[in-house]
Amino acid sequence: MKLLALIVFIAVYVVMIALPRFRVHAAVCAALIFIVTRIVHLPDLPQVLNFNVLLMLLGMMLIVHFFIESKMPMQIADVLLDKSKNLCMVTIFLSLFAGVISAFIDNVATVLMIAPVAIAISKKLKVSPVPMVISIAVSSNLQGAATLVGDTTSILLASYARMTFTDFFYMNGRPGIFFAVELGALATVPIMMFLFRDLKEPVAAEERTEVKTMVPTAALLLTIIVLIIASFFPNRPEMTNGVVCMGFGLLLMVYSLLSEKSPEGCRACIKDVDYMTLILLASLFVIVDGVTEVDIIDDIANLFVRIGGSNRFFLFTLIVWGSVLISAFVDNIPYVTAMLPVLAGVSSMTGTDPNLLFFGLLTGATLGGNLTPVGASANITGIGILKKNGYDVPNGTFMRISVPFTLAAVTVGYLFLWFAWN
Repeated sequence: MKLLALIVFIAVYVVMIALPRFRVHAAVCAALIFIVTRIVHLPDLPQVLNFNVLLMLLGMMLIVHFFIESKMPMQIADVLLDKSKNLCMVTIFLSLFAGVISAFIDNVATVLMIAPVAIAISKKLKVSPVPMVISIAVSSNLQGAATLVGDTTSILLASYARMTFTDFFYMNGRPGIFFAVELGALATVPIMMFLFRDLKEPVAAEERTEVKTMVPTAALLLTIIVLIIASFFPNRPEMTNGVVCMGFGLLLMVYSLLSEKSPEGCRACIKDVDYMTLILLASLFVIVDGVTEVDIIDDIANLFVRIGGSNRFFLFTLIVWGSVLISAFVDNIPYVTAMLPVLAGVSSMTGTDPNLLFFGLLTGATLGGNLTPVGASANITGIGILKKNGYDVPNGTFMRISVPFTLAAVTVGYLFLWFAWN
């Protein structure tokens, strides 16, 4: 069984790397193989499938849909335009704004919200929107690791390590990964100032976008507040975060139905849900449980220990920068899902604080996706928007911005985490 599980595990990751369009199909097939061969037992599925994560992600998707529809992000972008003196400044402001938004909602949704603003500004000034949209994409991808709800990988880590919303800010008497990400984001500002120093065209918002309703904004803020409050209860039910997010998502659907007196808003919301990501995650839970059952995870952990030895700094460095390189080409969701139990084993064998390794993994895996155009969904989305508007983005053009951006952010976050958690 161990050999079969290893072959299936390797095969599914090869397919996800080489044929990303079929990554969901590959993951579902692998999960079914594990169930049929009883590597994962069917009665255990309710425990294997992490419904807290799945409900939390689904709930946030619903909230984000209504938040975007309310036009609130567009109004905030208009305010930023008013505060900007030239195109260089608006590029930096929009990038940082995309990062702040992305700390609380999905990276792809953030790009879909902010990139059209960049396109409109560029058309008005008759300049290329490519640098601005690339900056928005990589910035949104960077900030996803800052909070528990910012990215799927953050949700996975929080669920596996039983972290609360506040643990991302302050944990065990030490600053959390939020500060590593934010310092990394600040380190990208001088990079952008240098890269976009020639963009001196003046900008201004001609008219302010009108917000349709404040209810989705209030729901998003209340979701975050309730998650924070819930994190102070040590014996809270395991499904708490999922129920909170799903509850507010359903409340927004009910509000839409009552206010519009039509099911069209709810239908659009249901249609907008990323079902493929939910199916992928559910399948990965099964796959990781299967390879854990046959001790493959322990074998990988032993390999890390043999390579890293007893040198914690080398081991931490290997995890962070190895994750950067891997995530430049591999989707970080399956990678983080597989690596969390590996690092738990490495921590146990070496006596290293597991949170140092977990935060290092999240920093490398999330930020590493920025290196290449295909390393993160936000990048692919941004390039798709540009192509739709008639702009092709060569790899060299993308990486001229993404590589220094990523290296600055990862280096600062890497050093901060080492000195804070070693």
